[in-house]
Amino acid sequence: MKPPSRRYCPRAFGLLAAILAVTVICWLTGGWIGPVEAKLTPATEPVQEPIGFDANHPRVQAALSAQHRHGPRLMAEPEVVGTATGLDNADEPTVVVYTRQAVAVGAIPPSVDGIPVTVKVTGEIRPMQADYFPRPVPIGVSVGNKRECAAGTIGCRVKDAAGKVYILSNNHVLAMENVSPLGVGIAQPGLFDAAVQCVYSTTYLLGKLYDFEPISFTQNNIMDAAIASTNKSKLGNATPNDGYGKPKTTTAAAAIGQQVQKYGRTTGHTLGAISAINATFDINYGTDVNPRFARFVNQIVVSSPTAFILPGDSGSLLVTNLKKPVGLLFAGNGNGTLAIANPINPVLQRFGVTIDGRVPPQ
Repeated sequence: MKPPSRRYCPRAFGLLAAILAVTVICWLTGGWIGPVEAKLTPATEPVQEPIGFDANHPRVQAALSAQHRHGPRLMAEPEVVGTATGLDNADEPTVVVYTRQAVAVGAIPPSVDGIPVTVKVTGEIRPMQADYFPRPVPIGVSVGNKRECAAGTIGCRVKDAAGKVYILSNNHVLAMENVSPLGVGIAQPGLFDAAVQCVYSTTYLLGKLYDFEPISFTQNNIMDAAIASTNKSKLGNATPNDGYGKPKTTTAAAAIGQQVQKYGRTTGHTLGAISAINATFDINYGTDVNPRFARFVNQIVVSSPTAFILPGDSGSLLVTNLKKPVGLLFAGNGNGTLAIANPINPVLQRFGVTIDGRVPPQ
């Protein structure tokens, strides 16, 4: 978290088959009552993903169409910060409208094109920006640009076709929101977490900024992402021991109701569920006094009864219960119970890389 702007970047299953079934049902109905275990281990890892409602589900497609048609008008309402497609309390597809505060009766229609509209008050949505770790550094820990007193999270290690490896995180973590020149040093920990806060040491050098997707403040964005060159002697490809471990190389598409997890600099290992897809959000990269909004489209919304993401967790990799990468987390609401992630596949395609993780058995 960059101190002045509240970034989500300072250090931002079987017991019985019946219990697993109840757990999945609770997630899909919005009634999650807590994980059976604090983390997944090889002995408890499920053999297949819980079923969710992805974008190809016929009932979801109607809601997606309604969101596409009416989304721009809904986003024009002053207190609306985002729209998405999710499920209502009756498990019916709904257009979700997220607002800064409660809105006047009639400001948001109860339905559009016969699809119910659900309004959720989240407050402002902001980007989310630790300690020194012996090399090779695990993923999921503090990182930042050496020119900024901030800290975010190493999402994962990725590699290109030539086998060169890189740090994957957010633009606002590694590239200072488009400001940093390429080649600038990347520090672990981020300088907000330095032994002497905000003071860089050459021992912190983990890599160098290699590429980033610019954040546009006038056009739609799909990702807040950047990569930095490094090597395997400096960066590992698994979380600390209390996390989910090593992500798989194969990715998964987001689906409503899908159980997910992440490991981040601030909140460590947390569990949640994808509550909406195809989301459009105006993300405030500024302050309450001097807001600076960037619009993101086709985003993933994760919900949790407790904080899933907090300042310092920006850049965390979002994975399924089978550790398949789904998204790159970068923003959330004030209490962290709602988190926003970029879909992982466009991010990987943009940089021409793949997840350098655990290869699934053939």
